[in-house]
Amino acid sequence: MAIKDELGRRGEDLAVDYLRDQGLVVLSRNWRCRDGELDVVATDRERLVVCEVKTRSGTAYGEPAESVTSGKAARIRRVTQAWLAAHRVRWCEIRFDVVAVLAEPGGQVTVQHYRAAF
Repeated sequence: MAIKDELGRRGEDLAVDYLRDQGLVVLSRNWRCRDGELDVVATDRERLVVCEVKTRSGTAYGEPAESVTSGKAARIRRVTQAWLAAHRVRWCEIRFDVVAVLAEPGGQVTVQHYRAAF
């Protein structure tokens, strides 16, 4: 597994732990369809919470959350519709979050949760 893949997996694990600590129930991880992938699908028992997890080892190329572009957000919305169809969910309130994980080598790990990010 490449270092980047290991970093991404570690970031997703940290994000899921964080979300569970916040009281969310994780329904799916790394759910894929032909249009793309959803990192985390959870519920806060009132709505569906779709979380894009972005992990970086430093900020030389910007903060992790900055990499969620409008195009990426649109793709996540499309894939969410496929998730809803696959799980036979007719309608529910949906919130789109970004969980940004900064894991500097040999340094502290920070997790920032941007609720209703897009």
